[in-house]
Amino acid sequence: MKPSRTLLFSLLLWVVCAGLASFLPEWLLYWQLLGMGLFALLGFDAVLTRFLPTPQVQRVCAASLPLGEWHEVSLKILNKSHSAQTFTVFDDYPQPAEIQGQPQQIRIPARSGAKIQYRLRPQRRGTAQFSGVYLHFNSPLGLWQQRRYLPLVMEVKIYPNFATVSKYTLLATANRLGQFGIRQLRRRGEGLEFHQLREYRAGDSLRQISWNATSRLKKLISKEYQDERDQQLIFLLDSGRRMLAQDGELSHFDHTLNAILLLTYVALRQGDAVGLSSFSGETRWLAPRKGAHTLNVMLNTLYDLQPSLQSSDYLTAARHLIARHPKRSLVVIVSNFRDEDNDELLAAVRLLRQKHLVLLASLQERVLNEVLNESVENFDGALRYAATQTYLQQRRLAHQALQTYGVLLIDAEPEKLPVMMVNKYLEVKREGRL
Repeated sequence: MKPSRTLLFSLLLWVVCAGLASFLPEWLLYWQLLGMGLFALLGFDAVLTRFLPTPQVQRVCAASLPLGEWHEVSLKILNKSHSAQTFTVFDDYPQPAEIQGQPQQIRIPARSGAKIQYRLRPQRRGTAQFSGVYLHFNSPLGLWQQRRYLPLVMEVKIYPNFATVSKYTLLATANRLGQFGIRQLRRRGEGLEFHQLREYRAGDSLRQISWNATSRLKKLISKEYQDERDQQLIFLLDSGRRMLAQDGELSHFDHTLNAILLLTYVALRQGDAVGLSSFSGETRWLAPRKGAHTLNVMLNTLYDLQPSLQSSDYLTAARHLIARHPKRSLVVIVSNFRDEDNDELLAAVRLLRQKHLVLLASLQERVLNEVLNESVENFDGALRYAATQTYLQQRRLAHQALQTYGVLLIDAEPEKLPVMMVNKYLEVKREGRL
């Protein structure tokens, strides 16, 4: 407990009276009685405060939260005392996170309850924990302030931001994927795997016509195809130190996880199996599997995976993947690739290309394009511009060396990576590269 403002004001008044009593001796007795009464009230109020029942608090929050999104958290407080009480409430939220609406002050009638809300924006993936709730309130006579801590442990899982997947689902349902940047390349009735026979429609190509069915039924019949299904996609996820690079609020690693989730959802909808292998940090392996539930399995596999301080070891990752999964697949290597990694990555690609089709999705720092777009106004600016151009030229040469080995390539800023990966995957499906 600590003194309230009322108590401090009362003590100040008593001290002023002491000064007056020193000049007016006849007031000394009254001053002493006033002090005795004040200290008796202090003790009585402290005893009452000690026996005040602790309020009951219940927290309402989703058990899983996407990274970087705002969420509502509610606290239901029940005042079990026989008098109205004013509480200042602060929830011990998981760190690191941004909050809005804390602390809050609320007055609750006797034997009644109330609810407060605040907003939470988590900034780190993994398992997080609410520890408890702090309550500040005044004593019954208002002379003391007391703080009580109510342990209210609650674990939540902070997942990669699946809001992108939700947006994709809505646009796919409304057939408006162009707003998302997804290019639907398939034309009506065309694909790689036979689907069904149907009557000829204006616009069908001659190669779609089934002449046997046409002659039998005495009318034009077309073959309808669909993209091949039951293919396999495996992410080779770099968890090394380069993925700690930060662009905006999220690291390259977090942007990568968002892209993986979106492409996983799209591939599963296409009827393909999706798997994952992480390297250069904590090793996690998810064998390719199909079905809508695979997206949840992927989320639970990745949500608490963090990048390490290790260097990226592409060759070891390739060897492990070949040993675990020799069946031909589209292997998507997601990394922050630099030209100095070229020799090792070429060796890894040569090994993977013996069995698989390889796509390298490399993240590009946003600052590079920002430097190129700046106006050069002095010598330091010119040096920075020239150094950036040199770096990008070396990067392009490294990419060209990879492409000569048949590697598909994406070089994108983090925010553009999800859509570019989906478009490249759909292009591979459309061209029958697998």
